Amino acid sequence: MTRIKQEVARYTLAAGAAVVALYLRKLLNPLLGAQNPYHTLWLAIAFSAWYCGVGPSVLAVAIGVAGVWYWFLPPYHTFALKDQTEVFGILGFVISSALLMALGRSTRRLIRERELAEERLKKSQQELEDRIRERTISLEQKTAEVVEKAALLDLASDAIFVRAADATISYWNQGAERLYGWSASEAMGRSPHELLGTEFPIPLEEIEAKDTWEGELRHTQRDGTQITVESRWTTVRDKDGKVLGWLEINTDITARKRAEEAAKRLSGRILTLQDEERRRIARELHDSLGQYLAALKMNLDLVTASNGAQAARASECSEIVDKCLTETRTISHLLHPPLLEEAGFASAARWYVDGFARRSGIEVSLDLPPDLGRLGEDAEIALFRAVQEALTNVHRHAGGSTVDISLRVEGQRALLEVKDDGRGIPQERLQRLNEGDSAVGVGIAGIRERVRELNGLLEIQSGPIGTKITVTVPLVEPKSNDPASKDEFGPEASVA
Repeated sequence: MTRIKQEVARYTLAAGAAVVALYLRKLLNPLLGAQNPYHTLWLAIAFSAWYCGVGPSVLAVAIGVAGVWYWFLPPYHTFALKDQTEVFGILGFVISSALLMALGRSTRRLIRERELAEERLKKSQQELEDRIRERTISLEQKTAEVVEKAALLDLASDAIFVRAADATISYWNQGAERLYGWSASEAMGRSPHELLGTEFPIPLEEIEAKDTWEGELRHTQRDGTQITVESRWTTVRDKDGKVLGWLEINTDITARKRAEEAAKRLSGRILTLQDEERRRIARELHDSLGQYLAALKMNLDLVTASNGAQAARASECSEIVDKCLTETRTISHLLHPPLLEEAGFASAARWYVDGFARRSGIEVSLDLPPDLGRLGEDAEIALFRAVQEALTNVHRHAGGSTVDISLRVEGQRALLEVKDDGRGIPQERLQRLNEGDSAVGVGIAGIRERVRELNGLLEIQSGPIGTKITVTVPLVEPKSNDPASKDEFGPEASVA
C-alpha cells in the first residue's frame, strides 16, 4: 500500500511540474514571444527525469506536448497544425526529452546505488562498531579475569612464572620474587635458566618436548644460595598446536631434601652400628661362651675317659656341649662371618650358601667370577646381607625349591641377582616394596638403605612364579684390613 502511494505521488508531482511549466510559459509569452514554447518544459522534464522516474517523466512529456500543441501552436486552442514544420519541433522536443529521461534514469540509478552503498557502509560501520564494542567489553572482562587470576597467583606460596617461546620470562609472580630474590621488573625479558643457573636431571630438549613434566631442579638464588625445587611444567599451545611458552610452578623442597639426606645418613649410621654390634656379639659368643663350652667339653671328656657309672652320662653331656659349641659358632658366623673380613665376599657367600642349602633343603646355585677379588668392605657387607635376606625370604615366604645367585662386575659396579622359583609377590605388595615402604618388608628396607647409602640401586621383579632381586652397588678401592682387628675364629670358621 505504501508503494502505491509513492507511485501516485511521483506521477502527480511530474504532472504538476508539467502543468506549472506550461502555465509559466504562458505567463512569459509576452516576453518570450510565440517562438520555441518549450523553454520552461525542459525544467519540468529534467525535474521529472531526475526525481520522479521514467513513467512520471513520460507523463510530463505527454502533458507538455499536448499543452504546447493546444496553447502555443497555431491555430490555437486546437490540435490541428497549420505549419507542418511544427511537427519537427514537437519531435525534437520528444527526442530531447527522451535523452533527458535516459540521463535522468542513469543519474537516478547512480544515486540509488550510491545510497545503497552508503546504507551498506553505514550498516557495516555499525556492525563493526558493535563488534568492536563487544570485543572491547570481552577484552575488558578477560583483562579483569587475568588481573584477578594474577592477583590469586601472587597469593600462592609457590614460585610461578611463564617462559615465552623466545625463552624469556613473560610473567613472574610474587612467590617467585620471595623464593629467588629477583623482582618482576628484574626478571622480565631474561632467560630463567641463565637467571637461576638451572641444573636439569635430563636434557632440556626432552622436557620441552613433553606437554607436562614433573621433577626436581637445582636453582641458585640471588644471594648465591643453591636450593632444590619440585618443578611442574606445562606446555602452552595455541589452537593450531604451536608452542606459545611454558608455565613453570616451583616448590622449595630444600629443607625436605636435607631432612631426607639426614635420615639416610642416620639410617646408614644405624646399619653401621648394627654391623658393629653383630661383630661384637659374634666375638663375645666365640671368645667367651665358646671358650667356656670348649673348657666344659674337655672336662667332660676327662670324666668320660675314667671308668664308672657316670661315664655314660658324662659322654652324653659331652655330645650336648659339642652341639652347643657348634650352634654357638654357627650363630656367631651368621651374625658376622669372619670370612667376610678375611677372605672377602666370595668365600663368605659360598660358606653361607652351603650352610643354608644344608639346613633348608633348598637347592642353591652360586655363580661367581673365577677371578673375583676384594670389592671393598662396605660393598661386600651390603652384598652379603642382600644374599642373607633374599635366601631368608625364599625359605620363609616363597616356598621354592631352587635359587640361582649370580654376581658379575661391570666396570666400576657390581650386579648381584637372586632368582627363585617360588610364589611370586602380589602386585600391591610389590609396588609398595618398590616404593620403599618399610612396613611391608623390614629386611628389604634394610637392604635398600645399605644400597642407597652406597649410591646403589635395588630392584625387585616378580610374577605369578618366581621373584628376582637385583642389587647394583658402585665399587671403590677396598680398605686395607688391620690384622689386629680381625676375629681369630680358628679352624672352626668353616663349621656351618
